[in-house]
Amino acid sequence: MASDAGAETPALRLFALLEHVAAHDRLFTLQSLVEDTGWPKPSVHRMLQQLETAGLVQREGEAGQHSRHYGTGLRLRRFAHTLLANSSLHGARHRVLRALVDEVGESCNITALAGGEVVYLDRVETAAPLRFYLHPGSQVPVHCSASGKVFLSQMQAAQRSRLLQAAPLERCTPATLTDPAALEHELADVAAQGYGLDREEFLPGLVCVAVPVPTADTAGRAALCVALQAPAVRLPLHKALAWLPALQRAAQALGRVEADAVADAHRAARAGAKPAAAVPATAAKAATAAKAANAAKAAKAAKAAESAKAANTELTAPKTRRPTPSPGRQARPPAQPKQPR
Repeated sequence: MASDAGAETPALRLFALLEHVAAHDRLFTLQSLVEDTGWPKPSVHRMLQQLETAGLVQREGEAGQHSRHYGTGLRLRRFAHTLLANSSLHGARHRVLRALVDEVGESCNITALAGGEVVYLDRVETAAPLRFYLHPGSQVPVHCSASGKVFLSQMQAAQRSRLLQAAPLERCTPATLTDPAALEHELADVAAQGYGLDREEFLPGLVCVAVPVPTADTAGRAALCVALQAPAVRLPLHKALAWLPALQRAAQALGRVEADAVADAHRAARAGAKPAAAVPATAAKAATAAKAANAAKAAKAAKAAESAKAANTELTAPKTRRPTPSPGRQARPPAQPKQPR
């Protein structure tokens, strides 16, 4: 990271440090960040203070050994959520979601993982009078939601254990899985079948089916899920599973939207890096003419400066004065050469 060419200004160095913290699912000490970045310890300490004051990073724990560990701050997480919800992709995603709701007749949402919770990036409600209203931006526990189970099933065991064992699993309904062993068994099934289920585990009477959105990530971990939610009295879980193909088609469509956006970004980056030879000929000629005109002006100014300098030298040079005789005294005639005797 120390050789990152994009961290050449103070602002970009701050951003690079923040990006490094956000890219790893762990806490950092001051010393570990110094080793990772290769930057001076006082500089890293000052940068962490600035980021902490801004709410972009935060120290974990009030006292003891954990108080010197840094992680992402609440303001940064809110920024990420807002960016995802309001990006240029939102319109395309929403159209896919609207088409899915029109097909299945139930409320559907697009979700992402945010720490230990699932956040709704977008949601389209059904027109049916009986429904559970959850607006975009709502957050639900990761362990008792269909999307959350999909995200958990993609994690490495150590990462999942760290997340789930940080606090007791909350029992939201009598059906909530609060035993870690039982939840692990459920997550193994989710990984094998490719979808997650919520059997009235978050809210009584609400069932949900979620599938991951395909991604080009080399690790194969989905950043998004698309899910269907419905009252169990209107759509029992076995009937909700009948809409699994429709959910998977919507997930594929969302995956194409994401892939197209990435491809557009790459094309824009390549277009912005064109060599100087790509400048139009007219602009190149204009630049050459301007350069020649500037050179002529410079030469004329230099010649004028030399002339002024020469004139000034002539005016200030001391003049040679011939001696004049004193008043009342005759000047002696020049001595005659002696004649030989």
